[in-house]
Amino acid sequence: MATAPALIDRHGRTISYLRVSVTDRCDLRCRYCMAEDMRFLPRDALLELDEIAVIAERFIARGVTKIRLTGGEPLVRRGVIDLARRLGRQVGQGLDELTLTTNGTRLADYAGDLRAAGIRRINVSLDSLDPDRFRHITRHGDLSRVLDGIAVAKAAGIAIKINMVALKDLNQDEIPAMLAWCVEQGHDLSLIETMPLGAIDEDRADRFVPLTAVFDDLSRRFDLIRDPRSTGGPARYWRVGASPTRLGLISPLTANFCDGCNRVRLTTEGRLYACLGHDDQVDLKAALRTGGMAGLDAGIDEALAIKPARHDFRIAAGAAPAVGRHMSVTGG
Repeated sequence: MATAPALIDRHGRTISYLRVSVTDRCDLRCRYCMAEDMRFLPRDALLELDEIAVIAERFIARGVTKIRLTGGEPLVRRGVIDLARRLGRQVGQGLDELTLTTNGTRLADYAGDLRAAGIRRINVSLDSLDPDRFRHITRHGDLSRVLDGIAVAKAAGIAIKINMVALKDLNQDEIPAMLAWCVEQGHDLSLIETMPLGAIDEDRADRFVPLTAVFDDLSRRFDLIRDPRSTGGPARYWRVGASPTRLGLISPLTANFCDGCNRVRLTTEGRLYACLGHDDQVDLKAALRTGGMAGLDAGIDEALAIKPARHDFRIAAGAAPAVGRHMSVTGG
């Protein structure tokens, strides 16, 4: 495959991380993420998995060293394990890491296949350890299935990071217990402020919790030691005492994280978003199908040229979302 210029945006940031949404569909309906009655893309609008692989491999050739498969829920898409196997063969051949974000509902069935494909770390979205509360937040989720999946993945040798969205009057009081559980289980924990993406059935301002306040509370309960490690991503990290657990805070609203942004996002219909909080995008599906590899390179270059300096997330009572698309469309 021909070489191409490195991935450097107009602000001088090097892009080394590609997030790929393999589907906008999900088997849960988390209240902060989706409306209860969602309309998903028609299947013929999606990229073929082979096309996803070709695009991802081109990004690797141009300098991407980390790829994350996301959704929606990636494990609901038929053939996703084959895609993981294909991309997993690139680990050590330009790609440093292939990872996945999942809601965990199907993890028990696929953990072994993911490990065999080359995935060594996954993120699991888990917003409560209380079965009734979990069902309420997800609208119909079964907590026991997720916990079983996490246990199977851990036994398979996959490192787990829990992603928990902090939600006022829903799970804020449970955050210390979640961190204690992660320490006990040997998992990392990332806490996330709710993001104004897509219309949902509630006002996000009613559920917004600033992580500054959450951290103040946790620091009174746990020995938190600042970890200087940077992944180029949005999280700031702390070690939890002498444990191997790391606590990450992702604070798009109270602590803008854009200066070191190293990522772009490919949607399941082939649109490349250079920023989660903006609507500017380039249609890589059309670029690849009409222009081949040269068209793909041109589309990638166009996206780098429009990548903004920062997102425009804001949250206020009655305010419209920052962008109309849901997180499940862009890739969570």
